Order: sequence, then structure tokens, then C-alpha cells
Amino acid sequence: MGARSRPASPASVSTPADGKTAAKAADGRPSSTARKDLMAIAIDCFARYGYQGTSIDRIASAAGVTKGAIYYHFRDKEELLFEAVKDRTAAYEERIVGSVGPVTDPIAALSEIARVSVHVATRNNLRRFILTLMVEALDTNPRLSDAFRGIMRRFRSYLAGIVRLGQEQGVFRTDVDAGRAAQLFAGGVIGAELQHYQDPERVDLTIAMQGVVDQLVAWLTPSADQWPHVAAAKRGVRQHRRESQ
Repeated sequence: MGARSRPASPASVSTPADGKTAAKAADGRPSSTARKDLMAIAIDCFARYGYQGTSIDRIASAAGVTKGAIYYHFRDKEELLFEAVKDRTAAYEERIVGSVGPVTDPIAALSEIARVSVHVATRNNLRRFILTLMVEALDTNPRLSDAFRGIMRRFRSYLAGIVRLGQEQGVFRTDVDAGRAAQLFAGGVIGAELQHYQDPERVDLTIAMQGVVDQLVAWLTPSADQWPHVAAAKRGVRQHRRESQ
């Protein structure tokens, strides 16, 4: 869909029969709030139907607004998609970093990343939205695919930093490439989420995600006989899990 000019003001946007408008809500919400509401509804549509299957008409219908209200905030569907990806990805990354905090215990940090990922994946459509579009964009939207490539590179870089810290502390083996370990963890997280979305009755995401952490940690850590402090670190992460439940 080509670019469209924006209306001069929210007042120029027609209001549907139910009295709702995305430009400014009837209860006086500011335009920025309405914009975020539209992005949230668009995310749900993109997650369910993909980029190609989601039209401005579909989003407008789901939001209960006119197409003009959407075009007031966004030039076209592609801009709406990119703004939604940028906004929700930033929120997810901030949630991860904020929940983990300053990393002092690498094993506990990996476990916390898994816990937050499960929480986000089972509470809203954010992760499903990202995964659906990530796959679809590979062959249909080079610009979006490039954006997702940057997202995954940041995630792997963050994970690799945690692994390197563990190596510096002597908790993780130093003969393992941190970047490779990050790739395995990221792949395990995405794989667990996809299986859960496909078969939620058979794939318990909490159990699957913790399995990803346990397998990675088992591969990264020397035996407790060689490194007594590793056993203490593992006891610490078990305590962290109990406190997080």
C-alpha cells in the first residue's frame, strides 16, 4: 500500500457509529495513548494472521475505528508494523535486562531470562508476534528481516556476555566459544516457544525452557569434582528458582 498524507488534525478523522476513534478517545486520552492502543491491536492481528494476511481494514475493524484514524497515526501498514516491532522489542529487552539486573551469577541470570521469556510468551501475543513475522519476513520483507536480524544479534550478544562472565569467574568452561553458547541458548528458547504455540497441551513451556537452561549449564560447567564452587553456584540457582516461583 502506498504512502498517504496525514490528516491535519485528529478532529478531521471521522468517528464510527460506536463513538470510538483512534486519533483521540472519547474519554480524552491523548493521541499518544491511542497510538499505543492501535499498535497493541495491530500486534494481535499480525500475530494471528501474519503480515500478508493483515490489512488496514482488518486492524480498523478489530480496533473499532475508521481507516482514516489509523492513517492519522501511521503512514501505511508497513510503518505501523515497524513501529510496533520497535516498541514491543524495546519493551521486551528492557524487561529482560531489568529483571536480570546487574549480572553477578551467570547461571541465575540464564534461568531468569528463561523465566521472563515464559512469562511474556504465556501472558500476551508479543513473542508470537515476533516469531510469526520473523519467519514470514525471510522471503517477503527484506527490510523487516534485517530489523529482526539486529534484534537477534543483540540478544545473542547479551547472552554471550553472560557466558563470558561465567568463564571469567571460573564457573563455565573456557574452552567453549561464548558466541556459540549464545546461539544454542537463543535457538533453544525460540524452539521451545514454537513448540508450545503449536501444541500447548503437550508442551509445557516452563518445563521446556528450564530444560534449555539445564542442558546449556550442564554443557558449560566443569564437573563439581574439578570445580567445587560450581556445585555452590548450582545450589544458588536452585534457591533462586524456588524464590521466583
